[in-house]
Amino acid sequence: LPQCVYFSPLSNQGYHIYAVDSNPLSIYIMHPFWNSVVKILPTWLAPNLITLTGFMFLVLTFSLLSFYDFDFYASGEGHTHVPSWVWIVAGLFNFLAYTLDGVDGKQARRTNSSTPLGELFDHGLDSWACVFFVATAYSVFGRGETGVSVVTLYYLLWVVLFSFILSHWEKYNTGILFLPWGYDISEVTISIVYIVTAVVGVETWYKPVIGNIHYRNLFTVLIVGCLFVVTLPMSLYNVFKAYRNNTLKHSSVYEALLPFFSPVLLFVLSTLWISLSPTDIIEKQPRIFYLMVGTAFSNVTCKLIVCQMSNTRCKPLSLLLLPMTAVVLLVISGTLQNGEITVLYIWTAIVLLTHIHYGVSVVKQLSDHFNIYEKIGLKAAEV
Repeated sequence: LPQCVYFSPLSNQGYHIYAVDSNPLSIYIMHPFWNSVVKILPTWLAPNLITLTGFMFLVLTFSLLSFYDFDFYASGEGHTHVPSWVWIVAGLFNFLAYTLDGVDGKQARRTNSSTPLGELFDHGLDSWACVFFVATAYSVFGRGETGVSVVTLYYLLWVVLFSFILSHWEKYNTGILFLPWGYDISEVTISIVYIVTAVVGVETWYKPVIGNIHYRNLFTVLIVGCLFVVTLPMSLYNVFKAYRNNTLKHSSVYEALLPFFSPVLLFVLSTLWISLSPTDIIEKQPRIFYLMVGTAFSNVTCKLIVCQMSNTRCKPLSLLLLPMTAVVLLVISGTLQNGEITVLYIWTAIVLLTHIHYGVSVVKQLSDHFNIYEKIGLKAAEV
């Protein structure tokens, strides 16, 4: 199986990350393709720049669909549809983002520049990319009679987020990052769906596949099925195997489950908001609400990744969730009923700025560590 090992300049002890990818799609198709792609990249091209470029392709796609389909109505009957060229761009950008995400680590090992900073940058942006990926894919089917309700999509977003954090929960407990099968399958599938949509139009997805089963049902089954049929069973098996082999990093159940506390609280708070919202906020501003939830989730996940890298204990509560608790309580109490949408926009901006500030601060601290070691003549790859 493909296995990646990174070394850290943060100490005189070797820092290792083991990432195991056992997906046949990756092993037999994507890895050979990525190996070919990385050979044509110039050696001066920084792996973190590759990671950032791939992420920006997803952000650009999200922004483009936000312009043409902000409320997710464009794919419904009787509405102005998204232009075909947008779906072509979405398909190409999504596949480019997926390719660059697969190439960045290979470029790091090729140029002998693998670092913990690269790990955090890669996986941190991956956690944020989840919301852009899901929200963009939603525009294919949209809401209404021919699509999926915004509430259903909210829960599907959480299925994707939970699938993502499962892998990092595994690494927190086993020391090994088992890459989920659902990631590669969904990335390739949705890239193809975008291109097909550009060719045949969104009207094609209105028609039932068999009987009363529509494409939107397959979309839902694919996301939920990847979690409960593939990702969750494999995660539990890998953790159980580590327990059986006596290699678990955390012996108590409480310590092992700590990484789930903040994500579960975030889920409870956001679900309370949409369930008890005086103005039915999820129906009026679904895109902004998804963005807020996805960004807050990424912030929580990045802190878990830092704990993995530094072999430190995961904190049970992310401080970002304290003011969010106050916001949700104020909203559902009816105190801010007339300005709920404004509150959502302000809180989303705060979450975005907080997350960006956190990312910049961590990257700066890690970079400072690298500069210290370079001054004493010790390069990252030599430690």
